[in-house]
Amino acid sequence: MKTAQPQVPRLIDVFAARTVVNRYLKPTPLIHPRGLSKLLGCEAFLKLENLQPTRAFKVRGGVRFMENMVKQGQPRIVITASTGNHAQSIAYAGKLFGVQVKVVMPQGVPQLKSEAVKDLGAELLFHGNHYDEAREYAERLAGQNGYLYIHPSNEPLLFEGVATMHLEVFEEQPDLDIVITPIGGGSGASAACIVYKSLDPKIKVIGVQAEGAPAFYNSWKSGSIMSTDGVKTQAEGLATSQAYELPFSFLKEKLDDVILVSDAEMMQAVRTIFSTTGQVAELSGAASTAAATKIKNELQGKNVALLVTGGNIEPHQLAKILFG
Repeated sequence: MKTAQPQVPRLIDVFAARTVVNRYLKPTPLIHPRGLSKLLGCEAFLKLENLQPTRAFKVRGGVRFMENMVKQGQPRIVITASTGNHAQSIAYAGKLFGVQVKVVMPQGVPQLKSEAVKDLGAELLFHGNHYDEAREYAERLAGQNGYLYIHPSNEPLLFEGVATMHLEVFEEQPDLDIVITPIGGGSGASAACIVYKSLDPKIKVIGVQAEGAPAFYNSWKSGSIMSTDGVKTQAEGLATSQAYELPFSFLKEKLDDVILVSDAEMMQAVRTIFSTTGQVAELSGAASTAAATKIKNELQGKNVALLVTGGNIEPHQLAKILFG
């Protein structure tokens, strides 16, 4: 019998997920920094997911997934692959619900992220030089050992949990014109489209990818899933070498645009966010602000939400960006 393909959640599923997520995580602030708004020439609103317990938005999806898994009585050993923030999400939720977690990471992820995963009690394995090599290895281990594999980009329950951040944005600032969100695997951008295109289709959703990891951008432009020969970006949260079926099948019709930003532009955005708000963003967490800076002529006078999706950056890297 052919296995049914997973479906992108509906808005009603996101509301259901919020009843779970809100039991374990507090809503994060949506701020309206005057300095950043003046710099961009628009009314800029920053959603501070860097203030989550794991300092990244993905923890919402981990909590939603793990609560459902335990409720369904599924296996108590799970495995996943990640460059850091998804790993912390699953490790955090595993600790919360008493589930054993194994995480495969590629070589070279920031020590800050790998140590955080271990501190949360997950078993950490290193394999490959970029995310997709680690992912393929995790999938093999799951098949060989009977672990429950959690795909970071093709798992609908993760979308539901992540989308709760966009519900918070919309309920606090419903008269938005544009939302700009990073795209690594695509769960965050998919979550954005589920919420905004359901509640107010006039709101434009713009995705951002790193120039050195443009697999989704290339796929979106061509209309079919594409991959790249490795990745060349320091923004590990965006360092994917291919687009993924579930988010791509949804986003190819829903996204209004996709923009590429360089590592240098993301570093400048880290500086901009810090100088205008005092908040710390990792490179991928600053990608939305980098994109807004790049297209600011298109944003003039508009209400624009920018997702600060993560703040897991090594102190020495932050110091180098700010002062080096």
